Amino acid sequence: METPNVNKAPPTPLSGEPRKKTDLNAPPKFSPRGLFLWFAVFSLMLLAYQYYKGEQQVAAPMAYNPDFVSLVEKGEIPECEVVSEISGNQYIQGSLKTIDPRTGKPKQFKVDVMVTDDLPKWLREHGVKFAFRRDSPYFWQIVSSALPVLLLLGLLWFMFSRQMKGMGQGAMSFGKSRAKMLNRDKNKVTFKDVAGVEEAKEEVQEIIDFLKDPKRFQKLGGRIPKGVMLMGPPGTGKTLMAKAIAGEADVPFFNISGSDFVEMFVGVGASRVRDMFEQGKKNAPCIIFIDEIDAVGRSRFSGIGGGHDEREQTLNALLVEMDGFDTQEGVIIIAATNRPDVLDPALQRPGRFDRQIVIDLPTLEGREAILQIHARGIKLSPAVELRRIARGTPGFSGADLANLMNEAALLAARGGKESVTLPDLEEARDKVRWGRERRSRVLDEKEKKITAYHETGHALVTLLVQDSEPLHKITIIPRGTAYLGATMQLPEKDRYMEGKNKLKGTLATMMGGRVAEELVFGDITSGARSDLKHATRLARLMVCDWGMSETLGPQTFGNHEELMFLGREISRSQDYSEDTARKIDADISNLLRESYAQAREIIEKNRDKLELITKALLERETLDARDVEELMSQGRILSESERLPEVEAVKADSVIVADGPTPPVA
Repeated sequence: METPNVNKAPPTPLSGEPRKKTDLNAPPKFSPRGLFLWFAVFSLMLLAYQYYKGEQQVAAPMAYNPDFVSLVEKGEIPECEVVSEISGNQYIQGSLKTIDPRTGKPKQFKVDVMVTDDLPKWLREHGVKFAFRRDSPYFWQIVSSALPVLLLLGLLWFMFSRQMKGMGQGAMSFGKSRAKMLNRDKNKVTFKDVAGVEEAKEEVQEIIDFLKDPKRFQKLGGRIPKGVMLMGPPGTGKTLMAKAIAGEADVPFFNISGSDFVEMFVGVGASRVRDMFEQGKKNAPCIIFIDEIDAVGRSRFSGIGGGHDEREQTLNALLVEMDGFDTQEGVIIIAATNRPDVLDPALQRPGRFDRQIVIDLPTLEGREAILQIHARGIKLSPAVELRRIARGTPGFSGADLANLMNEAALLAARGGKESVTLPDLEEARDKVRWGRERRSRVLDEKEKKITAYHETGHALVTLLVQDSEPLHKITIIPRGTAYLGATMQLPEKDRYMEGKNKLKGTLATMMGGRVAEELVFGDITSGARSDLKHATRLARLMVCDWGMSETLGPQTFGNHEELMFLGREISRSQDYSEDTARKIDADISNLLRESYAQAREIIEKNRDKLELITKALLERETLDARDVEELMSQGRILSESERLPEVEAVKADSVIVADGPTPPVA
């Protein structure tokens, strides 16, 4: 076993400045925090002592000297103390022989006297022991009065100093950049840790080559792009890609978020932008990465009222700085956003962010590679086929796939398994996409029966309609917060366009649940709300965006390129007439009614199969596609021994059914 080296230097901090080695023999450094703590403890102890002493000196008042003379002559005072203050005040204090019944101790007395030369002789004659003491009460009064104020000021100073340290190294550091630097030792991310974005890797490869060997490009007069804009949906790996670029080029990496520039103080954001570029030039060659740049780079034209002055000043400073530096200095700016439509056009012009790289959702091969990366630290069963999971997750981002693997590991651990199995991965996939099963939500018999017929109606139309995605499974177990049941479909591959017949089949599938309710119970429920919402939206897209209306022909209606909150559409008039709007509404209504009639025709012709599947669903609560197909073809669900030859044939042909992005119809 290797002996640890206590003198080994700690890791380099994020700021990039190397730390000094720890000297165990060096004297401890002065700590203001420790001094303040000891001062507070001493002050509290002093106040407690003063309070205790004051309590002990409470004496019975003796208003006249004759009383004191009388007690001395009677022998009631065995000893006393003669105190002379700086102010000239004099008094005698001590204890009597008489016991106080309340405390069980001798009574205390205190009497003002005028000390004369005869007083000591007179006390000796009566056998009273005495002592002289000079006291200064003003000092203690001043100390006891000042201590609370000093403690309060010390507490305020302590809190203020901590606040300043949290905001930066002091009150004058507001204008300093908050970019965190990962040096070559810290940044261990390379392209081996990035998958599913092969085209993006090829586009940034020349940037890596430039950072490694700038002269190779400079001798031919080429100019490397000043900035690279990474665009794509959330979770696709834009930040990871930027770190991998820096890791491959082996250069420092400055990481800052767009929101770090904007503060409550005017001018702070612009100052931080200038400081960030100065840091980049000092550490060149390097990469400056601005995450979520839409927070500061939003379009300066708002359309409604005035813009945010501080944000606009910050954006102007960023634009000027990007114009003012040359890539020959070795500083590359990389920005990431999932909202490129709201960025200011000046940011994306040539000479600033010259290159826009789209990092899209991964394809089948990309998802398999991502799953393999995230499976490195997870113990998988040998029977697990990651390609099957990849085919079942179209529409998943890299972050979704990482979450899927983590959820599968948690499910396997919760079940006490030795490794993660395929059922764990499939359940994790369903959980990530549609939510966790909520068995605690108990439905009564009537609601459960309505839900079963509703989901069976969806499944039946899915299997019998002309064009539809393959069925995955149906369940009446509530999932997430929106579904009492779900019918899940499985696209066979990644799709980037859909035909009109396929879309009509999808509309009919969405109507199958409402049709089944009406045919069986003679009534309709609110359970089809989500189905109708998705169906109406799909029908409007078919008519207004995709030109699939038989009445209106190949034409689009409505300009959806701009966002309403930018204020650019408010002043624009509608680009079609009221008569056309009525025709659009009529065509959407006709599409939905035709789909409803198609679903009704399918279910009426197969009413016996509807009853058979519903009965099995009520018994088992969940049926997969094979169960439903066996009920329709065989009239029953086959046993495992009867399925064995079929399973072997499927394995031989390598036929794998996969999940897809189609939302469950509930």
